[in-house]
Amino acid sequence: MAITRKVAGFISACVCATASPALAENGITVPPSGGIVSTGLCADGYVLALIEPERIAALSWQVDQPLSQAPDWARERPVAWVDAERLYALSPDLTVFDAGSGGRTARLLDRAGLAHAQLIWGDDFDTVRANFRALGAMTQTGDAADAAIAQLDRRLAALARRAEARGTVPRVLYLSASGASAGSGTYIDAAITAAGGRNVMADAGIQGWTRSDPELFLTIEADIVLTSFFTDGFLSTSNHARHHAAYRRVLDGAVRADIPAGHWPCAGPHLIDAAERISGVIDDWEAGQ
Repeated sequence: MAITRKVAGFISACVCATASPALAENGITVPPSGGIVSTGLCADGYVLALIEPERIAALSWQVDQPLSQAPDWARERPVAWVDAERLYALSPDLTVFDAGSGGRTARLLDRAGLAHAQLIWGDDFDTVRANFRALGAMTQTGDAADAAIAQLDRRLAALARRAEARGTVPRVLYLSASGASAGSGTYIDAAITAAGGRNVMADAGIQGWTRSDPELFLTIEADIVLTSFFTDGFLSTSNHARHHAAYRRVLDGAVRADIPAGHWPCAGPHLIDAAERISGVIDDWEAGQ
């Protein structure tokens, strides 16, 4: 995660911009200056994990979406998005962007003297640790970040012990509502591996994220199919896996478990929740053998 600001030193409440009168005229409520603002779903997860509620000035517009893991109180906060005018109105101490999302808006915040940070993109639990450390350092929540990382490591160690105690390693396939899947080098693969499963897409030599490919799924064999975005994602005409016969073959021929989409919109704080859920599915699968 990288932070940009005009003046060196730690972020302070004095770094602010005066909200334009036009904002109020356009119906935008201007809250008191200061606090932390998140502009994306992944950033929401990190901010909620580390920042005290009273310091959170706004969360992203996605906080009311089915994918959000935000608690009820967080849904009462103002919302933000990647828009300079909106962020000028909020005038936060720090704006946190999802990886790669700041763009032109971040440059406009520079001109206004508003501090901002961007999450690191990655596809493993090391990414989660790195974002915890960086956000903790920027927001003076280093102790909370260290505690979050320690808890993550304890939970991963517990998953490793559970996997070692099992007699088998199941073939696990991830399938989204669009028919996409995930091979090696993805956070889906990281979660499956941490849970003690074998990612069949990785075994097939597939790297990264795949698009819908019904022909591929005519040859795939799996013991467990993990689905996401079937019930809590965005409805789309591209949701091929709901209906296509090639996907039905896989879905009907294996144990199926739905992983809440909010657990893994990115390599975020809830990725470990996904891994633990998968581990439980593997335990149930083994007990049924």
